[in-house]
Amino acid sequence: MERHQRGERGAVRRVIGVMLGLAIAAPAAQAAAPAYDVVIRRGAIYDGSGGAPFTADLAVKGDRIAAIAPHIAAKGKVEVDAKGKAVSPGFINMLAHPEESLIADGRGLSDLVQGVTLEVMGEDSMGPLTPQMKALAEKRQADIRYPITWTTLGGYLEMLQKKGISPNVASFVGAGTVRTNLLGEADVQPSPQQLHAMEGLVKQAMEEGAMGVTDALIYSPNTYAKTPELIALAKVSAQCGGMYIAHIRSEADRLEEAVQETIDIAEASGAPAEIYHFKQGGRDSWGKLDKVVAMINAERAKGVRISADMYNYTAGATGLDASMPSWVQDGGLEKWIERLKDPAIRARVKAEMLDAHPKTWENLYAGAGPDGMLLLAFKNPKLKPLTGKTLAEVAKMRGTSPEDTAMDLVVEDGTRVGVAYFLMSEDNIRKEVALPWMSFGSDEAAPAPEGVFLLAKNHPRAYGNFARVLGHYVRETHDLTLPDAIRKLTSLPADNLSLKDRGRLKVGDYADVVVFDPATIADHATYANPAQLATGVQDVLVNGGFALKDGKATGASTGRVVRSRAWTGAPGGGCRASATQWRWTK
Repeated sequence: MERHQRGERGAVRRVIGVMLGLAIAAPAAQAAAPAYDVVIRRGAIYDGSGGAPFTADLAVKGDRIAAIAPHIAAKGKVEVDAKGKAVSPGFINMLAHPEESLIADGRGLSDLVQGVTLEVMGEDSMGPLTPQMKALAEKRQADIRYPITWTTLGGYLEMLQKKGISPNVASFVGAGTVRTNLLGEADVQPSPQQLHAMEGLVKQAMEEGAMGVTDALIYSPNTYAKTPELIALAKVSAQCGGMYIAHIRSEADRLEEAVQETIDIAEASGAPAEIYHFKQGGRDSWGKLDKVVAMINAERAKGVRISADMYNYTAGATGLDASMPSWVQDGGLEKWIERLKDPAIRARVKAEMLDAHPKTWENLYAGAGPDGMLLLAFKNPKLKPLTGKTLAEVAKMRGTSPEDTAMDLVVEDGTRVGVAYFLMSEDNIRKEVALPWMSFGSDEAAPAPEGVFLLAKNHPRAYGNFARVLGHYVRETHDLTLPDAIRKLTSLPADNLSLKDRGRLKVGDYADVVVFDPATIADHATYANPAQLATGVQDVLVNGGFALKDGKATGASTGRVVRSRAWTGAPGGGCRASATQWRWTK
């Protein structure tokens, strides 16, 4: 009886509600399901365009942004309070090296906590590989060990996605990788038939989804490539709607000539071009900044698409190969090491290392000096205690010259040895971050402060490059505004890569979204203690899923392979006969 009376009373209330035009809530069991998967409330929306922010809610359904409005009435399965926070597109790491670190840890943690949602790899790509290349690569592995089960670049990317990763990944195909595939690691030039085969490998990689072709022209065997070879490969990239992007042939003594070579390749190939980690290495080259910026601006004014990216630190990081002439490295690592055991060759290498401005190679040893070279990574357990010392300190400990010490370390470690070189001017960095065509790349792995990653040291840019842009150069030095910094981290690199539906907060685009606090975001990594995570990012969504929630990595496999428009797996994909048939996003 009591249940019957309660039912009658409920029915009467509903009738009265209808008569009064009121919406009476249904019982909880009958409530409508949430309309969205995620709703981010009351955040300052920075849409990636560089325009002023606006306060709004943002809703996500599936992997896409479903709504952006001053107030979204419908609920989300997950509600995020972003009041007082910035809401922006996910950040794009335009020069990333997590090729191995993502195999060891798919979270990409050091970048993820900074808001990075897309890692763009490929300065030297993970394919295409010959059986000999695979065997050598496995032999040369250091702390992170893994079987190479793929042959093509596409196969590597698919392996990562299948394994499970939190960030999205994309890759260029390395011109040096293609060269090694056909020519090995020797200082030789391709025949017309071999060059044609190299072009075919670039086309194959582009149709597997590569963003373009890249090169690292101070390193062997890449440095052996002449400009016509690079133009030929860049033409294929252009015909496939891709870019040409390069660690240019010189960042110091011949900086102007190297920038001009990049311009020449862009003009001759029809491909947009980008300069990796734009810098002026060594005090003698610091004054060249204005001239090379003027060169790039002049080309852009003519309609040639030239852009650049950078890491915002005064030290770079590479190996001891950048301290020695390219001729001694002819044929690859093993032959280089064997030559360094010959006293006559060592004497010649030492003499060339002491030449501050050699005419045929880029001498980072002379640019930084032994006191400005910090040893970061060794393979040999016996040498690992030297990590964090300068080359000068180790030379003093051993009682040998810095040049002999450098050669000895390569021989003893069986690797190029990881080194930070202090080369750049902070004043120049502050000017560069403000350039309208400058985006950002860490030029590093995406490690975590744990496990295998603690067996060596990273450059602090691995843990702080993007937070440093927003914390130091926006909030502290005011070298660029927050809206423009976000543009340079999002829509600018997305447009340079001709990415569809990424790089902006726009209804219908992929839900790569970052919620962070502009007042507190900061980097903490130092050269002495680089393995310190950045702070200030609250949430990171990758393809609509939480990769970072309340500042903690979820470990979810939210990441995907982001492929170029030439990818044959998409409608209308495939390479075309002429670069002019592609429209590049402006």
